Parts: sequence; C-alpha cells; structure tokens
Amino acid sequence: MSRFMVAAPSSGAGKTTITLAVMRLMQRAQIEFQPAKSGPDYIDPGFHSAAAGTPSVNLDAWAMPADVIRTLAGSGGLVVEAAMGLFDGAGRAGKGSAADLAHILDIPVILVVDAAKTAHSIAALVTGFRDFDPRLTVAGVILNRVGTARHLDMLTQALRAQDINIFGHLTRSENFALPERHLGLVQAGEIDQLEHWIDHIAGALQPSLDLAALSKLTGTACTSHAPLPKPPAQHIAIASDRAFAFCYPHQLKAWRDAGATLSFFAPLADEPAPKAAQYIFLPGGYPELHAGKLASAAQFKASLAHHAAIGTPIYGECGGYMVLGNGLIDANGQRHEMLGLLPLETSFQHRKLHLGYRQLTPLSDHFNQPLMAHEFHYARTLKAAGPALFAAKDADHTDLGEMGLHVGHTCGSFAHIISGH
Repeated sequence: MSRFMVAAPSSGAGKTTITLAVMRLMQRAQIEFQPAKSGPDYIDPGFHSAAAGTPSVNLDAWAMPADVIRTLAGSGGLVVEAAMGLFDGAGRAGKGSAADLAHILDIPVILVVDAAKTAHSIAALVTGFRDFDPRLTVAGVILNRVGTARHLDMLTQALRAQDINIFGHLTRSENFALPERHLGLVQAGEIDQLEHWIDHIAGALQPSLDLAALSKLTGTACTSHAPLPKPPAQHIAIASDRAFAFCYPHQLKAWRDAGATLSFFAPLADEPAPKAAQYIFLPGGYPELHAGKLASAAQFKASLAHHAAIGTPIYGECGGYMVLGNGLIDANGQRHEMLGLLPLETSFQHRKLHLGYRQLTPLSDHFNQPLMAHEFHYARTLKAAGPALFAAKDADHTDLGEMGLHVGHTCGSFAHIISGH
C-alpha cells in the first residue's frame, strides 16, 4: 500500500508534471491509490483524475479539521501533490502547509527538485529540507530538468554522498510544460491532447523511475470517520460546464453520502435548472470568458428567475456569484446582462487580484455556522448594494469587513467554501 506526497522546495519546480507522470505509471502498473491535492486548488485535481483514472480530492490542512482530512484520504494507497513550497503555508505563521498535511497524514515526502541551474549544491538544498522539520520523513528526490548525462552523474554523486535516495529523473524539455492561461493552468478539459501529453511525460520518466521503491513508501493508514455535513436540501441542482467548473469533489461526495440527490445542468448549453430542485448551486469558474453566451441563455435565465420567485434557495460562489448579479463587464469593456437576482455589478476590464484564505461568519440564516473558505479572482466590484452575506477575516485573523450579498433566498460571495458547509 503506497502512501506518499510529491512536494518541492518552491513553486515552478515541476511538481504537477512529475506527479501526473507518476500517477499514470502507477495506474498502468495497477497500483491502486487515491489521488489528492494539498490546499484549495481546483485545477490540478482535474489533471490528477485524468492521469489516475479516478477522481482526485482536495486535502486542506488550513481549512479542514484533521479528522476530515484523514477521512477523505482513506486507508488505502494515496498520492498527494503538494502546493507551493513544502513549508509554505497561509499567513505570517505559515499554517496549513503541505508539510503540515504530510504530518497529519503521517506520510513520507518525495521532493521534486529543479536541477536545471545547479550541480553539487543540490545536496545542500535537499539536506536542508530533509533535516528542517523532525516531524517529516523526506524519503528522497525526483530530479527534474536534468541536462546531460554528465550533469546527472554530478547530481547523483552529490546526493548519494548524503544518503539521499533518487527515485527517478526527467530530462529538460519544453515539451513537458503545461500551458498557462487566466488564473494559472488551463483546466484539464481544455487540453485536446491531454491523454497524449500525460503518456508522453510518463514515457519519459518511466526508464528512470524506481516504481518498486515508490510502492514500498507508506505511512499510517487513516481510520478517522468524520461526521457528514448535513446537505442544504434533498435535491440539489448544480450548474456544471466550462463557466461553472469549480466544485470541490469532497463537498459533492459528502452531500451524496448524506442522502441528497444531485442534478447537474449546463447554462452554456442553455439548460434550465431542474424544476424539482430544492436548492441551486452556481459554483465558481470562468463566466467572464463566456459572458455573452450566458447573457443570451434564455431558458437558463428564466429557470433561475422562476426558482427565485417561488423561494428556492440559490447560492453562488465567485463566478456563480457574479452571474447572479445584474451585469458583468468583460476584459474588453463590454457589459453583459446577468441574472439580475442580486444588486451586483462586476468588471474584468481593470483586473485586481484577490487571493487568500477566508474565515467567514454568516450574517444571514442561509448558513448556520462559521466557515473556512478561499478567495482567488481578478474581478472588481463596481456595485454591491444590499445586506452582506458574511463577515470575513483572513488567515491572520485580520478583519476584512463584510463580503457577499443576500436578497431573500438568493445569496453569494467571492469565497469558495472549503469546510463547515
């Protein structure tokens, strides 16, 4: 039963590329495991699911209680991709880092090291990470962006002199890079040749990867069974397409496991929300890239207006929140008419980054407990007139004021709720 984390000294070292190659090779070898991502990332789990052939899950050491993390991780095989650098967490204290997650799960860490601009100095870097936190076991490294055979030999000698295991290496190639766009990486569904690309990097890593040694890495099996959150209704309708793509799998699974029926509809295809829905969820995503199409989706808009009129609870997160508003201005300055269910105007014409964890205190009866969430968007709020949905603080407990709106049974905010829902 193989259980480990793939981490790195910093962002940009190639964690995702290496993780996907490892997952694909383990899948081919019929080694069963749960793919997972540290932190609130929506995009990498989509790639994991493609590479592993099974849905990935987010494990967040800042936003989730330890028993929830262990429950989601399960007791079988587990491959977790870290976020940022191994010890990089939230706020001044760095809470919720990948290292914290590895400690909670009691799993060893494989460090992906970008070797492109180093040789013997790599040993000092890796020993520093290995010895920094006595709670962790750094089992070894996978070398990325290796140059020549001579370069590999220098790296190998330096690391072996410090008793550091090398599980494999990937040579330098522009063909291994993931394309970037918008908030970062493109979504898995937007890459036409995704399967071919994953097979390509897996094929490049396979000759050097010590899969047998990886299979022996393990930790304490998780036995926690956290109580399931109560779903907001028995029948939940969820918008799901390229404009509304950011749903946490653990949230949907918890609702299903608690007995709720989930229905999915595609606003970009002008599909209406089901008439029988007792609760409607518009997740985050990229509505600003599809604003014209959403503005002309007559059946979708009419169905939401009907549900709002009869008092069906409607909740929108980030992109879904913007769609609930009166209008959305795209990057070119064109305004698009949205649902008009909240007194909200947003714009992408002059972008501004909003990023970080959020601690939310509900200001309406739509939510009945404190929530842990994350915010990541570039939209500007031009107008938000009405009662706020939450009082917000950041990871350092700094007061951020009020956020979101609620009008009747319709509400939303820019925050993506991770736990407490």
